Amino acid sequence: VQLQASGGGLVQAGGSLRLSCAASGGTFSSLAMGWYRLAPGKEREFVAAIDWSGASTYYADSVKGRFTISKDNAKNTMSLQMNNLKSEDTAVYYCAAGFPPVGWTMLADEYDYWGQGTLVTVSS
Repeated sequence: VQLQASGGGLVQAGGSLRLSCAASGGTFSSLAMGWYRLAPGKEREFVAAIDWSGASTYYADSVKGRFTISKDNAKNTMSLQMNNLKSEDTAVYYCAAGFPPVGWTMLADEYDYWGQGTLVTVSS
């Protein structure tokens, strides 16, 4: 499975961005997926996850109520809608996919495939 993340850019605080993660080479509908981010000087942070069906979603407390993860099994695409962005959201965002035992996970080690990352910069 190959993952291609896109949609990053520069946005002012309070603005919105939509990240996309396109998958190829596998059975997309069977994949649980997630987003992580890596900010300068910080450790990789879980952002959001979605189960293989797209019916269940999970968020880090820091983004809950502002970010929405979704999965379109017909288009082999996962998205992360980010609203009310803050300067602390500045990071490289990575999408991940895999087959975790319980159908979803927030543990990075349980994902098998990773995208290349897309940079989100929020100016204050």
